[in-house]
Amino acid sequence: MKRILIVDDEAHIIRILKLSLERAGYQVDSAANGEKGFNMLSQDPPDVLISDIQMPRMSGEEMCKKIHAETPDRDYPIIVMTSRTERAHRQWSSEIPNLSFLEKPVSARELVAMINTYFKTITLKA
Repeated sequence: MKRILIVDDEAHIIRILKLSLERAGYQVDSAANGEKGFNMLSQDPPDVLISDIQMPRMSGEEMCKKIHAETPDRDYPIIVMTSRTERAHRQWSSEIPNLSFLEKPVSARELVAMINTYFKTITLKA
């Protein structure tokens, strides 16, 4: 079973996404901040990482930069959820491969479809 890690400080966001992803057949773990999320994925990398940007202790941006610095050859995608649409708030991501943005409010259906498409694509390449 494919495992997804959701890192977000808003419990209701985690609840909604977790329910939708579990219904789609994924195992879902969660963390309430970037620090906990980074520790979890360092011990057991997920198949997909979904993260908010603005969080306490370690922001999503800081976490993504740390992931890239410490595991530049990671193969799982990172989906960053954000309500910030300004280019300046996304420039940092250009140096991190396999990272995409999803605008808030996030549609759980759209997120599930995006992840399903990703897994279908990598299965076809294999």
